[in-house]
Amino acid sequence: MSLEKISAQIKAQGNKIPPVELWDPEYCGEMDLQIKTNGDWLYAGTIFKRPTLVKLLASVLKKEGDDYFLVTPVEKIKITVDDAPFVLTQWHWQDKTEEVIIVSTNLDNEFILDNEHPLLVTKEGDLYVTVRRNLIAKVHRNVYYQWVDFAKEEVTEKGIELVFYSAGSRFCLGVID
Repeated sequence: MSLEKISAQIKAQGNKIPPVELWDPEYCGEMDLQIKTNGDWLYAGTIFKRPTLVKLLASVLKKEGDDYFLVTPVEKIKITVDDAPFVLTQWHWQDKTEEVIIVSTNLDNEFILDNEHPLLVTKEGDLYVTVRRNLIAKVHRNVYYQWVDFAKEEVTEKGIELVFYSAGSRFCLGVID
């Protein structure tokens, strides 16, 4: 595929995320690009200062197994991600009914917290939300504490769980001892 065709395909998509899951290019090696736990992107140890460049690169980010790659239809380059490629930094109710939570990441990805974008809790107690495909965002501590503030206690077979609801989905922040 020529560079002109690739450019035309990306322009035709507008602000949509490219269909990287459909691309299976040849592996081209590794790049000294690192996404830190706090969401900073670094190249050769230097932080990216242009958010638009970070957003562009994030749009072609793909996870395969435990590895992360930047992909185009013609090349695949491995990068390092310390924890998760995104950080969930904000949330708000969609309306005053407090039934749907809108969340957003450090790169301005905004979506509804629901079954398609679920909350995941690790054995260690870390919280993540699925952003798209198999890419996740770590829930920032401030967001976590705000959710704890309005969550309700529910008695289940696991014990007393701290839960809240969004878009008809139930989310558990953890079990209270």
